[in-house]
Amino acid sequence: MAPTRTMLKPGTAWSDAWQRSLAVAPEAFRDDRVLNHWAASWRSDGRSLSATSPVDGTPVAGPPRLDAATAQQAVRAGLDAHRDWRHIPLPERKARVGATLDALSEHRDLLALLLVWEIGKPWRLARADVDRAIDGVRWYIVGIEPMLEGRSPLPGPVSNIASWNYPMSVLVHAMLVQALAGNAVIAKAPTDGGVACLTLACALAAREGIPVTLVSGSGGDLSEALVRSPEIGCVSFVGGRDTGARIATAVADLGKRHILEQEGLNTWGIWNYSDWPALTAVIPKLFDYGKQRCTAYPRFVVQRSLFADFLAAYLPAVRSLRIGHPLAVEHPDDPFPELDFGPLINAAKAKELEDQVSEAIGRGAVPLHRGALDDAAFLPDQDTSAYVPPVTLLNPPPSSPLHYAEPFGPVDTIVLVDTEAELLAAMNASNGALVATLSTDDPDTYDRLSPQIRAFKTGHGKPRSRGDRDELFGGFGHSWRGAFVGGELLVRAVTDGPPGERPPGNFPDYHLMP
Repeated sequence: MAPTRTMLKPGTAWSDAWQRSLAVAPEAFRDDRVLNHWAASWRSDGRSLSATSPVDGTPVAGPPRLDAATAQQAVRAGLDAHRDWRHIPLPERKARVGATLDALSEHRDLLALLLVWEIGKPWRLARADVDRAIDGVRWYIVGIEPMLEGRSPLPGPVSNIASWNYPMSVLVHAMLVQALAGNAVIAKAPTDGGVACLTLACALAAREGIPVTLVSGSGGDLSEALVRSPEIGCVSFVGGRDTGARIATAVADLGKRHILEQEGLNTWGIWNYSDWPALTAVIPKLFDYGKQRCTAYPRFVVQRSLFADFLAAYLPAVRSLRIGHPLAVEHPDDPFPELDFGPLINAAKAKELEDQVSEAIGRGAVPLHRGALDDAAFLPDQDTSAYVPPVTLLNPPPSSPLHYAEPFGPVDTIVLVDTEAELLAAMNASNGALVATLSTDDPDTYDRLSPQIRAFKTGHGKPRSRGDRDELFGGFGHSWRGAFVGGELLVRAVTDGPPGERPPGNFPDYHLMP
C-alpha cells in the first residue's frame, strides 16, 4: 500500500504566520526579527540568534539577546513604570487588561499558529494554551476586588522567567494577573522557543497601556538584573531544578519575594485496582504534547501481582498514539490533524532522550514498548530529527536519569512493588512533586495512603494538573520553592498584605499549606 501523500495546510506556513504578525504588530516585528520592549518602546537592540522550528527544521525568528548592562537599564525603566502603574485605579487597570484580552481573542488563531511552529504544539493544544490564558485572566477581572482587599502592589515589578512550553497559559496569564494586581511586569523570553508568540501577546498588551517589559538573553547574562536587582519586587520562575536552585539561593540571600516552580517526578501508583478500561482511556491523554509539561506522569508504580493486567490495559493505549507534523494534511480543506503530540522542543533534546533510553537499556532496563515513526504523518522528505516515538521501560537502573528525574518527553518508566511501604517509597522517589495519582478500588486505602505521597495534588484514579481559575497550585519538597499560586493565592503572592503575613508556600524556614 503506497504511503499517503501529505501537504502543508494552505495558509499555515511559517512565512504566512510571520507576515500576519508583521501586519498585526509592525511595531514589534522588524523584517526577519522580533524586538525587545522596555522603557515603553520597542527596540532593535540585542543580538538575534538563529533558530529553527522543531516541526520540520524551518528557520524561525530567534530571541534578540541583550547584554547585562542593557538588561539592567530595562529593569530600572520597569521600576519607573511600576511606580506609575501602582497608582492607577483598579477600574482602569481592569479595563486595560480586559481590552488586552479582547485583542488576544481577536488574534487567537495567529497566536496558536505561532505556537505550533515555535514549540511544536499540535493545533488543538496550541489553541487550548491561548484560550486558557484568556479565560483564566477574565476570571480574575470578575473577582479581583475581594482578593485585593487590604492589600497593595509590591515595591517593584515582578520578574518572570519561564520555560518555553506554555508561553500563553502560564507566562502571559501570570503577567496579566500581576498587572491587574497593580504591578509592572518584566518577562524574559524563553530561549528555546515561543518568542514570536510572546512578542505578539506583549505588543497587544503594551498597546493598551499595560506596563510590560520583554527582554531576551542568556540566563547567565540576565540573572543579575532579573533576579538580584534591588528594583525587582518578586521573582516568578518556571523551569528545571538546577536553575531554580540557583535562583532560590539568590532570592534567599536577598530576602526577596519569590515563586519558583520546578520539576519533580510525578508518579501514578497502581494498588489493589481493577478498573482497567478507565486506565486505558486515560493513557493517551497523559501523552499530550509528548509529556513536555511539568504535570506529566512519566512514572508508573505498579503492584507486582497486577502487572500483567496493567500491561494489557496500558500497551494497546500507547500503541494507539497519534504522532506527526501538526500542519500536515492530505487535502487543502482538511481540518488540522488530531495528534497526541508532535516533535520535542528541538533535535538536541530528542537525541539526549534517545541516548538516555539506550543507556538505560544497556544497564538493565527492560523495553516493554518502543514505538516507531513509520506510521506518523509527515510531509515528504521533511526533517524529523526532533521527533521521538513513545517508549516504555521497566525498572530503569538507579544510575540512569530516567530513574529519578522527569524526562520531559514521551518516555514512561515502570517500577514494580510488593508492599505499601515500597509503593510509597517509589512514588516519593524525587523528594517532592507537583502532582500524583493513586489508582485503588478501596476509598479507605486511598484516604490512608494519599497523605503520605509528597505531591501538592493527588488524584484518586484520575490525573491532576495545574488547574485554572480558583484551583490552587504548588509543590512539595524540591519541586517548589516560595509562595503557592492559583486562585486568590496568585494575587496574594504578588501583593503586600498585613505586617507579618506568612503566605502559604514552601520556604526555607516554613512550609504552610493553604
